[in-house]
Amino acid sequence: MKIIYIVEDHEAIREGVAKYLRMSGYETKTFGTLAEAKNAFEKMEPDLLIQDVMLPDGDGFTFVRDIRMSSDCPVIFMTARITESDRIFGFELGADDYITKPFSPKEMVLRIEAVFRRVDAASSPVVSSVDVSVWMLDGSVMKMNDTAHQLLIDGSIISLTVAEWKVLGYLARNAGSVVSRDMIIQKCFGYSTDSYRRVVDTHVKNLRTKLGDAREWIETVRRYGYKFIGVPAGCKDGTVEA
Repeated sequence: MKIIYIVEDHEAIREGVAKYLRMSGYETKTFGTLAEAKNAFEKMEPDLLIQDVMLPDGDGFTFVRDIRMSSDCPVIFMTARITESDRIFGFELGADDYITKPFSPKEMVLRIEAVFRRVDAASSPVVSSVDVSVWMLDGSVMKMNDTAHQLLIDGSIISLTVAEWKVLGYLARNAGSVVSRDMIIQKCFGYSTDSYRRVVDTHVKNLRTKLGDAREWIETVRRYGYKFIGVPAGCKDGTVEA
């Protein structure tokens, strides 16, 4: 059974969400402060963290930023902060989703299920004769191991979040073609609303930051989307060599 941590200072919301999630088959642990959540997180990581932003002993954005230094635990922000800038900032910190109050418990469960589907898809072996794709660009080599969820560029391992891996993988599978933001949203995240187009830009921005000098592998097509420009080089075996 998957364990979900809920960090929310409003008791009615916290316990209401927890009750509905337990009815949906999840184990939950609830916390009213960041200090309590931090203590629990250090002892055991959950399968998912539902995080409020405004808490009596700090803000959830800072808490998630600190978590991301050492953990890839999926995160859903649950907050009354509804501006686009807040939502974008949440995704820049590595959140997997962002849900604003008020919301229905059913919507929360659907969002959670969508996150777990993406996590499971990223961690499950891919049924393919070749699990490693190799790309070339101006003498640099990028290797993507779908089974191990591992990315190497010129021998250096690059750590990506589940969302970033999904975006990069989708762009690579459509190498040489321009992919719209709407297609990325639908294929990688299962959303269709216009409000999530900026989220794609945020994930690509984070990807480029992590890729460093290899950021040029992803081109921006103004007013439309993105294009992966690496050239497939094939793969001789099913392993990634560092």
